[in-house]
Amino acid sequence: MATRLDGRQLASELEERLQAVVSERLERAGRPPGLAVLRVGDDPASGVYVANKEKACSRIGITNLGAHLPAETPADEVLRTIERLNADPAVDGILLQLPLPAGLDERPLLAAIDPEKDADGLHTLNLGRLLKGEPGPRSCTPAGVMALLASAGVELAGKRAVVVGRSILVGQPMALMLQAANATVTIAHSRTTNLAEITRQADVLVVAAGRPLMLGAEHVKPGAVVVDVGIHRLESETGGKARLCGDVRFDEVEPLASAISPVPGGVGPMTVTLLLVNTVASWCQRCGLDQPLADLLP
Repeated sequence: MATRLDGRQLASELEERLQAVVSERLERAGRPPGLAVLRVGDDPASGVYVANKEKACSRIGITNLGAHLPAETPADEVLRTIERLNADPAVDGILLQLPLPAGLDERPLLAAIDPEKDADGLHTLNLGRLLKGEPGPRSCTPAGVMALLASAGVELAGKRAVVVGRSILVGQPMALMLQAANATVTIAHSRTTNLAEITRQADVLVVAAGRPLMLGAEHVKPGAVVVDVGIHRLESETGGKARLCGDVRFDEVEPLASAISPVPGGVGPMTVTLLLVNTVASWCQRCGLDQPLADLLP
């Protein structure tokens, strides 16, 4: 039976650590860390995500400084809001919640965020820092995967890692982080020829293809560590309750794997936690404090 990579449990442990970091340094800093989640419009899923992030902030002592703008807000007004948050000394992290309403181009808005306050780690400068091995905020989901692997004692040096997915959100930074940990990394994707031949070579298989139940037993080498980044809602064919699933056919793969992340409860909670890590790390830097979270920023 495969070891479960329990993201909920690890996220809870890391929240306790973050809470201690904040409380021990609050007097020296003179203010609590501040996170601004900027939401535009009323996308229901975004509403749930933002509420979860705000609850997590309150648990560890981060001040919520976000804003919720109407869907019809013009781009220049969203830009002015970002510029205001950039200039606010109480804000240590900024996150633009995606997706944006139709008609709003996310690219110039994301580029306008101060790289030092980039809580999502996706600014061009911070992706360049990752590529060069320089310190800075890291993309939350792949950094969460790295924390999950480290917590489980998964050795990466010298191992063969395959990442299925090439997005700038997960796949590309994931490959860079694994490479920095001295794994030999291959990036594959939905259009890769003979995908199963490549994924069966993986000691560590990270699946972020964005396609429900895409990979099964035929894609996995016995004893591999499998991390499923995908999350999808599958409607019941019989009219019953919908269920959540990942990119991996869990029931097929679990008997083969040495360790596997469930969906839900695997990578998802870690993404939110690393958002908090980026914010608290920025707060420490901006307040001239020591940096106690470097091990979580690969």
